[in-house]
Amino acid sequence: MNFIALKMLVGDRAKYIGIIIGLTFASLLITQQSAIFVGIMTRTFSFLTDVGLPDMWVVDPQVQYIEDIKPLQDTQVLRVRGVAGVQWAVRMYKGGLKARLANGTFQTCVVIGLDDETLIGGPPEMLQGKLSDLRRSDGVIVDAVGARGKLARVLPNGQRVPLRVGDTLELNDHRAFVVGICRITQTFQANPVIYTTYSRATTFAPQERKLLSFVTAKAKSGEDPQTVCRRIERATGLKAYTRDEFKKLTFIYFLKYTGMPINFLTAVALGFLVGITIAGQTFYNFTLDNLRYFGTLKAMGATNRALLRMILLQALTVGAIGYGLGVGAASTWGILLSGRTQIAFRLPWQLLVISAAAVLFICLSSAALSIRKVMKLEPAVVFRS
Repeated sequence: MNFIALKMLVGDRAKYIGIIIGLTFASLLITQQSAIFVGIMTRTFSFLTDVGLPDMWVVDPQVQYIEDIKPLQDTQVLRVRGVAGVQWAVRMYKGGLKARLANGTFQTCVVIGLDDETLIGGPPEMLQGKLSDLRRSDGVIVDAVGARGKLARVLPNGQRVPLRVGDTLELNDHRAFVVGICRITQTFQANPVIYTTYSRATTFAPQERKLLSFVTAKAKSGEDPQTVCRRIERATGLKAYTRDEFKKLTFIYFLKYTGMPINFLTAVALGFLVGITIAGQTFYNFTLDNLRYFGTLKAMGATNRALLRMILLQALTVGAIGYGLGVGAASTWGILLSGRTQIAFRLPWQLLVISAAAVLFICLSSAALSIRKVMKLEPAVVFRS
């Protein structure tokens, strides 16, 4: 019976291809738009992902997400160090400063100031130079995307010359000497990222009474970071988050206060609509065209259960093929473009499961319409003329 079901499926070549095309486009849209959404949301806390050594972040209680910086007094780092369970705590600066380029234009950059003694929080991968080179006079490290993109020098003929080690920048009327190029996770705003020491960053920054952005800390071995965070809050009156808690706080903020979720949800819903409309309707018409065959099988003694199994096999077969082609096309598109453009694309295995469940729902919904028609079919219909 299974062989007969597959023979019927591929026998009508036009409808067979039409069903697969509909499911392929549905799977492609659902997977692609969901992966872009996940990629964009991941970029909102990319800075936390890159700074891997600290497991606790201490901030002002009114901070709503990672970019919502409310400066603290420098003395707060000493108070955090005195809390039981804290192995070490260091200062970190993060702010947006304008860099003056060689052609006189200005470009907003994200400047990260690392603790002068330990340089904790530096870039995850150095392409040129060493992290310790930041201790050189006026030294800064620039991310590779920014160096060959927005910070590149533009020649009169329009050619872009990437920023290199040995070049100089002007940050808020201060000279900065490029001592290294690094690779980091792309940020949400896509602005160039510049690393330097904390003392130098606060010199670059406009003078304010408070300049400390974060206190990053590490819990002692055997201590639970969440428990230590609660101790820090009681002792200092500040807010302390573990890395995962800070990521979640940022994720929820963008989910709640931006239009991204509804925009991508609309695209995913369009994928469902394409699948149900094209694949569902085509599969239903395919069943109607083959009612005489199902009637013949019923007249020969086939049970409703056997016919149900045949329809489900047909639906799942085209679903598996359409899902594979759609996910393959989305993955290929993401691999080809995400490394060469600013497109955010992230495809975790959980997203593949969700996409598979969506395609399965479309297939079962389409099969349900066909099953109802076949279950009510009278075997005698095949003998009517």
